[in-house]
Amino acid sequence: MDLENRNHSSAETAEQGETRAILAAIQRALGDEDDVLADVDFTGHGDLPSVLHVSNLAVGCVAAAGVAVAKLIEARHGLRPVIRADRRLASFWFGYAIRPQAWRLPPAWDAIAGDYQADDGWIRLHTNAPHHRAAALRVLGVASERDRVTAAVRTWNANALETAIVDDGGCAAVMRSCTEWQAHPQGQAVHCEPLVHVEAMPDGASANFDIPPARPLRGIKVLDLTRVLAGPVATRFLAGFGAQVLRIDPPEWDEPGIVPDVTLGKRCARLDLRTATGRDQFNTLLKTTDVLVHGYRPGALERLGLGSKHCHHAHPGLVEVTLDAYGWSGPWRNRRGFDSLVQMSSGIADLGMRTLRRDGPTPLPVQALDHATGYLMAAATLCGLRRTLTTGCGSRWRLSLARTAALLTNLGAGSLRAELAPETPGDVAPEREATEWGPARRLVAPIVVDGAPMRWDLPAGALGRSQPAWDA
Repeated sequence: MDLENRNHSSAETAEQGETRAILAAIQRALGDEDDVLADVDFTGHGDLPSVLHVSNLAVGCVAAAGVAVAKLIEARHGLRPVIRADRRLASFWFGYAIRPQAWRLPPAWDAIAGDYQADDGWIRLHTNAPHHRAAALRVLGVASERDRVTAAVRTWNANALETAIVDDGGCAAVMRSCTEWQAHPQGQAVHCEPLVHVEAMPDGASANFDIPPARPLRGIKVLDLTRVLAGPVATRFLAGFGAQVLRIDPPEWDEPGIVPDVTLGKRCARLDLRTATGRDQFNTLLKTTDVLVHGYRPGALERLGLGSKHCHHAHPGLVEVTLDAYGWSGPWRNRRGFDSLVQMSSGIADLGMRTLRRDGPTPLPVQALDHATGYLMAAATLCGLRRTLTTGCGSRWRLSLARTAALLTNLGAGSLRAELAPETPGDVAPEREATEWGPARRLVAPIVVDGAPMRWDLPAGALGRSQPAWDA
């Protein structure tokens, strides 16, 4: 074997060893400590160039979700399929999986969103949602023009501006270093949290899921109350194995930059849970729901009378999977947040800036916290379904972007000289998808469960195009 081939083989061996260690850690967090590594075949090679091990995280989380599918099949049929997880494709799926044909995706960010230099440091404003943009502009006292926002931010202390915008109902994050985050009360709280909180719900009912090996989630009803981005990634994965996913959004909500990518396989409806009519319709859906996935901040559903106790009482045996941005304890447990903000808060954007010697915040090349947490949520859902199948009892699973960030940063420094072979025509599935915006194709699935290929029964479509009812 020549030197080049030996180096390539050595790199693959190191990649697989690191990935297997991540998968083992995730399995422990999910409460699954039996030996699953022998059932996983890791394929593909390379890394996204990053200051952190993003590709290790990507393939590890994708593999965890695939393992959970295989173990659900095993629980019913006694035989666990072999799983193949492709490192390169998993890295690609952490970006956009859709490939529009003769049309373009809308911009991912609105004109005001971005990083700004305050009087004493950097701050990021997240303004994609109209009410979040309005809050930032109210605090700054300027019109919706980037030059005016830039000038206004420079007059503020970064921490004071972050606090003011958050208190007004907006979303912002000061750029902190990893050391500053570790010393911050919220960083300390997240450090003490498990990667996945698991709570068994005592009330249950005899479960008799029909789990055909080739379509293991067929007949499973998933009520999806999530928005940008981790939750939609989770439910897209579940839809790929046959789950009937009904996404519910408020009347005014939209996220045009990602809807074509994440509504694949789903029906999308609108309900106003602030109204009695909307809550009645939600409760009707809940009675026959197997899985409830939501990303409401702690206490939000409780204030509507739709909290966890209510949902599990309405449907004993329910699997509830939920996430928040900054963790489930500490002073920021109720704070709004998104991937880009958590990267600022937790030291990731600062690490990128310092390592790469850039002039401003430098986030990861993809929204890795969102995507990784999405696949972890999918794995948690499948573990919950297996518990319901074997015990009849429901369960509650909680994850957070900040805790996923801790998992990533604990992996250590990545490689800025890493290589990920460019996308080829063979990386895109041949089937054409008739989306609501035009024809598209998708990347080949990053996970293969033998005998149960991922495929989606519905094309992507706009929010609110369906009725809030289960498909007969």
